Amino acid sequence: MTVTATGAAMTERPFRVLPRVDERNEHFWRGGAEGELRFLRCGPCGTWIHPPSPVCPSCLSGDVAPAAVSGRAVVHTFTVNHQPWIPTLDPPYVVAIVELPEQEGLRLTTNIVGCEPEEVTIGMSVEVTFENYDDVWLPFFRPVPGGG
Repeated sequence: MTVTATGAAMTERPFRVLPRVDERNEHFWRGGAEGELRFLRCGPCGTWIHPPSPVCPSCLSGDVAPAAVSGRAVVHTFTVNHQPWIPTLDPPYVVAIVELPEQEGLRLTTNIVGCEPEEVTIGMSVEVTFENYDDVWLPFFRPVPGGG
């Protein structure tokens, strides 16, 4: 079952353009199967790396490996889309950039779900939730209950 941004059940899931999954990004697109949001992390210096890169941008080490983050974030910025660009994905919906607490600047572009678009604010506490399409788990974010 798919849930709309308002929390209502939908009978038809919205169309999504799915990424090409390969060994370089599989950790990110399939981590949701275990309920984990995964990014690459540098072994020597601990820098989180997103988007995926075979080399750490901080220390230039190639010793990078997938690791799970907390799944918590805050809304860094957002926009409310009112145009019907995608069949079965009815506007309005929120496109946001969220920042994860694991590292300043560790950000992800996503959709905010589970609330009305007008309820979304910059600084809002959110948590990851996943929607499965074939073998891809798309990470979306919803408000943290109680704002915590």
